[in-house]
Amino acid sequence: MADNGVNKGRRRFLVGATTVVGTVGAVGVAVPFVASWQPSARARAAGAPVEADISKLDVGQQMTVEWRGKPVWVVHRSDEMIERTRDVDPSYLVDPDSEVPQQPAYATGPLRAIRPEISVLVGICTHLGCSPLYRPEPDAAEMGDNWPGGYFCPCHGSRFDLAGRVFVNVPAPTNLVVPPHRYDSDDIIIVGEDEETA
Repeated sequence: MADNGVNKGRRRFLVGATTVVGTVGAVGVAVPFVASWQPSARARAAGAPVEADISKLDVGQQMTVEWRGKPVWVVHRSDEMIERTRDVDPSYLVDPDSEVPQQPAYATGPLRAIRPEISVLVGICTHLGCSPLYRPEPDAAEMGDNWPGGYFCPCHGSRFDLAGRVFVNVPAPTNLVVPPHRYDSDDIIIVGEDEETA
């Protein structure tokens, strides 16, 4: 059979080039299509609930989980820390009974918690959004006399007790926010969801 002047090398090149261009085009179409299945930045910012395992959180320790792009602190308070928090003189605090609605109804009172030994707070100062430092030791020299332990904002000097209640005469106007949360078990906290919304 005669090849009638067909260049087989050229034919293979054209078939190969067409295959490569077709593959690149298919990938170019598929990538945006598959990416559209991912949650949008807006949906991620809205924040789905997050799970925190507190089984290894020792007494006195603090752990941080991220919810809605914000740090959420979970502290395992000791009996002594609970007592010190309950004993803070109300006249030292702006909102000692947590009457300003910055927490769910189940997290009011002096401890602002579902379980007294576990504190859950958004780790952002209510003044200008800095992240306060965890200073749980009572009467720490740098914190002054009668310091019950809590949080100190290094940006402008705001102070909060171990329940996130703000002290008087500091720039922060309100307590630290308690996010919605619930216990899935003794060791698992779901931040961003409470019993009503679960």
